[in-house]
Amino acid sequence: MADLLVEFFQWGFGVTLVPWLATLLGIVVGVLVIALPLLLAVAMSVYMDRKVWAGMQMRRGPNVVGPWGLMQSFADGLKLFLKETIIPASANKFIFLLAPALTFLLALVAWAVVPFDAGVVLSDINVGILYLFAISSLGVYGIILSGWASNSRYAFLGALRSAAQMVSYEVSIGFVLVTVLMTAGSLNLSDIVMAQKGQWFLFSPLLPMAVVFFISALAETNRPPFDLPEAEAEIVAGYQVEYSSMAFALFFLGEYANIILMCAMVSILFLGGWLPPLDWAPLYIIPGWIWFFGKIFVMFFLFAWVKATVPRYRYDQLMRLGWKVFLPLSLFWVVLTGALLLFTGKIPV
Repeated sequence: MADLLVEFFQWGFGVTLVPWLATLLGIVVGVLVIALPLLLAVAMSVYMDRKVWAGMQMRRGPNVVGPWGLMQSFADGLKLFLKETIIPASANKFIFLLAPALTFLLALVAWAVVPFDAGVVLSDINVGILYLFAISSLGVYGIILSGWASNSRYAFLGALRSAAQMVSYEVSIGFVLVTVLMTAGSLNLSDIVMAQKGQWFLFSPLLPMAVVFFISALAETNRPPFDLPEAEAEIVAGYQVEYSSMAFALFFLGEYANIILMCAMVSILFLGGWLPPLDWAPLYIIPGWIWFFGKIFVMFFLFAWVKATVPRYRYDQLMRLGWKVFLPLSLFWVVLTGALLLFTGKIPV
């Protein structure tokens, strides 16, 4: 990116950029190239979410604002932007406003290591999978801070629920990631994708781990049937109950950005990322980023499908599933994967 900017300024303006300035501008441009389409994708994902729910309930969904209702998400965003930000009198104002900003920021910075195609990634670091795991672990802080700073029992209870839920399912996600990186032999996300050339990890002994990862991703992002932190009938929308206007919108945007990130992670870890389903030359005519975004679209449809069809779990069922089912299963699969690698030299994919 930096080399391209140097050539552009020399050709267009006759200006030679010093290396550090070119690097800085390259980072800024790369961030904007990722962040702006991501915000547009979040708006469209909200629209798709509502359309899928409506279709499964035999309703129309958004259909008035813009053609086919496509501008509904932007109208909702404008409405939230124009509303007044109300801060409870007894709230800690600084932390109250910091929490949604932190949640939204963490949802964006996680995309720095996501490869959209071969070589198309902002930062192709060798520990990309650990970076993503670390960022997802930090996401709980925004929720905890919002529940505590609101000085509301409902908000604080929702924050505690969310913290316990996210920590519980991050353990299972961690063991799932271990099985994937053992099979691929690398922590680099691009290398994990290339290790699936010819056959995805989904069609291998890692299939149960793909299922565990998908369900854990639902719990990690507080999606139904695991939306206990926001249970309207019990704790009145949970940690978000005192938020309005753009503060609420930042939580909303961060949540959907995390959902899209989890869809991208499923695509990278188990569906071959930008690779086609079969290693056939005609399939490579389609650009890799189209395959990648197509897989994200399919996974997001599954997220919406689950929300429209599966009833909410009780909290004891949620924790039992995480600690008594997924944790032993994922730990056993780590041992099984290691045994296959030890005695056969590779996982039979």
